[in-house]
Amino acid sequence: MGPEENHLPAARKAFDAFFSRYPYCYGYWKKYADMERRGGCARRAEQVFERGLQSIPLSMDLWIHYISFLQSTLDPGDPESVQKIRGVFEAAVAAAGMDFRSDRLWELYVEWERAQGELRAVTALFDRLLSMPTQLYSHHWERFKEHVLHNPPRDILTPEELLWLRSKLAAEPLPKEPEPGAAEAPPGEERPAEAAEAAEAAEAQAEPDEEQIRELVISMRQQIHAQNEAEVGKRWNFEEGIKRPYFHVKPLERAQLRNWRDYLDYELAAGSHERIIVLFERCVIACALYEEFWVKYTRYLERHTVAGARSVFQRACGYHLPRKPNIHLLWAAFEEKQGESPETAPNRPETHPETPKTPQNTPKAPQNVPKCSQNTPEVPCKPNIHLLWAASEEKQGESPENGPKHPKIPLEHPKMPPNAAEIPLKCPQNAQRAPAALLREAAASTPAPPLASFYAVKLARQVLKVQKNLIKARKVLVEALDRDPENARLYANLLEMECGADVRQNEGNAMSCFERALRSGLPDEAKVVFSQRRVEFLEDFGSSIHSLLTAYDEHQKFLKQRAARKRPPENGGAEEPDDKRPRPDEAAGLLAGLPAGSDAYSYWYQQNYYGYQAPWGYGHYYAQS
Repeated sequence: MGPEENHLPAARKAFDAFFSRYPYCYGYWKKYADMERRGGCARRAEQVFERGLQSIPLSMDLWIHYISFLQSTLDPGDPESVQKIRGVFEAAVAAAGMDFRSDRLWELYVEWERAQGELRAVTALFDRLLSMPTQLYSHHWERFKEHVLHNPPRDILTPEELLWLRSKLAAEPLPKEPEPGAAEAPPGEERPAEAAEAAEAAEAQAEPDEEQIRELVISMRQQIHAQNEAEVGKRWNFEEGIKRPYFHVKPLERAQLRNWRDYLDYELAAGSHERIIVLFERCVIACALYEEFWVKYTRYLERHTVAGARSVFQRACGYHLPRKPNIHLLWAAFEEKQGESPETAPNRPETHPETPKTPQNTPKAPQNVPKCSQNTPEVPCKPNIHLLWAASEEKQGESPENGPKHPKIPLEHPKMPPNAAEIPLKCPQNAQRAPAALLREAAASTPAPPLASFYAVKLARQVLKVQKNLIKARKVLVEALDRDPENARLYANLLEMECGADVRQNEGNAMSCFERALRSGLPDEAKVVFSQRRVEFLEDFGSSIHSLLTAYDEHQKFLKQRAARKRPPENGGAEEPDDKRPRPDEAAGLLAGLPAGSDAYSYWYQQNYYGYQAPWGYGHYYAQS
């Protein structure tokens, strides 16, 4: 995109769209601001800097670039300009000064104050910096000593501190080492010059010289430096393990992820709330696409500040993880625990949690906050979203029998993501639709047969248990079998539903289910299981001995067919190709572990209903002849 003026609107639109997805890309904020500056829009450039620093306040490069921009555009002789730059410096060190790699920012601030001739302000900055564990802590200590040794104490110290130091030296003078080679006077005698030396010592004691004051200033801060050095040593190995502190869409190495986990655990154990917040903010920049770190951050903030936890949830769900259902569900659970609904929950806060307040000329909240509809998660393979929505409807009291208990149900439910209205399962416009309608729409909008069958089982269960309509529930599963005729779990759930009714009146329907399963294209292993179950059913509830004998004979045929398929090839022939072997996923044991009337649905729901690779292990239940 070029800097020409006629390209600016399109370029702005492109940048805004990009930052609605990737606000942590500080380099593009710089490019955006530089583009506005080249286009002659200095005020717009400043607004871009403010938006960028609001999105990523820990970016040293962006802070420094912003300060350089102000220094080049403001009048250096104007007191208001000086005050504004100083305010931005303060905002920068307040937001990012505790970062382990914030040395460049501190040094720039120190040099700027020195250029303004504010040596006392330089001393105050060093006092703050010497207790801050940073990467160049030793360099800062040497710079401080140079600052003290090369400037008069009255210029670098406040009058109160200078007066206190003079009084301390007057009360406790520094010991003076004896000069080498000086001969001691015999006992009882005094050297000729002793009286003059005593007078000089008394005068020095009454008026401490500058060297003594400098030594005392440095010695008083020596202990602070030693403590800071120890803190740096505790964090050095963790910082060395951070190879990519900036945001990138490429995945991080496992070693770096493990290092972030260990570093966070250390800071959490150390217990410094300010340092914990800063480290979490650094972590979610480098690991913005990793849900576990956002979850860990919100769990920590929940114990300290509700507003801070809500802000982190909003950033995670609105910007960085719009397609991660789990973090949305955790946010919904958090709001429900606080007693808030999406309609009454506070809007997006203007600042990051626990970020110190900045002067009035520091960045404000971004104006173009992305709406949830712009980052809608497409989660057709996440049935929990649809199930929780339906459960929420049912929880509110909606059913065909009693109708809605509430005149109006909010579009955004307490256990659903805030942007769930844009999920393929559309949010009901009148908010009065029954759970069955939601499940039916979910099944109809899902192209994958296994997942559509899963929704069909949920729908049939809801119709049977809530609406008490066996005929309608049977129709749901039969229609699902028409679409997915080789899904053994549909047959299993249909059979359990039929066996759960009055078997004396429903024997024909149960037998029809058995016959349909045995005539289908299921693998032989699955057919053996259904055949075995049919024999057991007729033994317990059958009304005809002829039907039982016929079922037993057919069961023996199924067993022989399976044994023939398992027989090793003759004449040393090659084994059967993999595509002709019975698949273990739909093999034995779909029903045998579930006696009549048991909850087949619950067992299936707890398994891996996507790939059907979980071993079911029913072969031990029924003895096979």
